[in-house]
Amino acid sequence: MLDAALIKECADPSLKPVIVEQFVQAVGSDDPLAITVKSGGRLILIPKPKTPEEAIKIVRENIAGSIVRVGLTQIPAGIGLKHASELKVDLVEPCANLRMGTGMFAKILRIVAKWYGDPTSEEVFPQLFDDAINAWRTGKFEGESVFQAEDPGGEVVQRSEVTTDNTGNGEDALAQKPEDANIRIDLKRIEDRM
Repeated sequence: MLDAALIKECADPSLKPVIVEQFVQAVGSDDPLAITVKSGGRLILIPKPKTPEEAIKIVRENIAGSIVRVGLTQIPAGIGLKHASELKVDLVEPCANLRMGTGMFAKILRIVAKWYGDPTSEEVFPQLFDDAINAWRTGKFEGESVFQAEDPGGEVVQRSEVTTDNTGNGEDALAQKPEDANIRIDLKRIEDRM
């Protein structure tokens, strides 16, 4: 769980603190030096860095031809850079990583919201959040690269709280009474028969 002071000081101000926390919980890491390297769809095991300098050295060694995610937000390393030598140690510094990661996630949320027609209802936010999380993980939304995409600007209407279950379905965390809950139908058994 992220420290409230870190969120207040470092996170993108366009995101509510609870959304920042849920974003990091969904895609991030508790370890600011965490590095994930994937190549050809496979996870590459790397030694755990002990210092920020060691972490950046590992990122530089693996950035060519691999997808490297770094820090609390597991931000993709190297976005917008021309050479690995441009990577800075602040990529793994908690505040800088949270600032960059939440800024990029806020942009992705705006891209998704624009595709949805910029809805003004809070009820749509769980689906927007799920689609933005999926876009963060894959780097794509509707076939377009979200990390290099232009920011459409604007605001996204956010719920006070959104939870995501293991299947990636948004759920209204504010529904307190059974009659207020979303309708759920488990289609898994039908899928298994096909």
